[in-house]
Amino acid sequence: MESIRDEFDFLSVLVKGIAAQFGENCEVVLHDLTGSYESTIVAIENGHITGRKVGDPGTNLGLELLRGSQVDGNRFNYVTQTKDGRMLRSTSMYMKNAEGRTVGALCINFDITDLMVAERTLHSLTAANLQPEVKESFVSNVSDLLDALIQEAQEDVGRPVALMTKEDKMRMIALLDRKGAFLIKKGGEKICAYLNISKYTLYNYLEEAKLEAKLEAKAEIKPAEDTKED
Repeated sequence: MESIRDEFDFLSVLVKGIAAQFGENCEVVLHDLTGSYESTIVAIENGHITGRKVGDPGTNLGLELLRGSQVDGNRFNYVTQTKDGRMLRSTSMYMKNAEGRTVGALCINFDITDLMVAERTLHSLTAANLQPEVKESFVSNVSDLLDALIQEAQEDVGRPVALMTKEDKMRMIALLDRKGAFLIKKGGEKICAYLNISKYTLYNYLEEAKLEAKLEAKAEIKPAEDTKED
């Protein structure tokens, strides 16, 4: 399979089948990741769960995989949360072509909010084998996705922009790069405006951050090499 379109008839039926099996609380989404990230959803059932529709973008998890920050993007049975506070038990599976390039994704989001507040006898159904909570942003446009990534990166840095040092801004830019923010159209421009820096400064900071990361990686490897016996 070179693209989602090659198997779209089967995959669209699969999306409908899974949603029909588990009912209206189960959102099933098919993403085509070969084009613009601004519009990856090509099939969706029960989109009311996250408020999305065909033509809307993917989440931050897909960006990280396309960026290369995540090698194996598949995630099974993890917990995430919608903007309005609904709790989801989710699975995201990525499809690759013969060359190993990621071309699509099938995602299942089951709304377990009501089950989580139900009687204790339902606890084993809602919590069995759950993985640690994963922060995933469900949006209807990439501008909101970029805003969420910027906010998350700033929270990691722990300072408002007005008080950030050069090192703080470099760290924030590096975090955004790993999360795939620069894959979003005009993402660099919005980040420059947010940090009050020029595009030239942005790319300089990004290069410095990458260089520091390489030096730190070499420093971690060197002690292990020094312990080798002659």
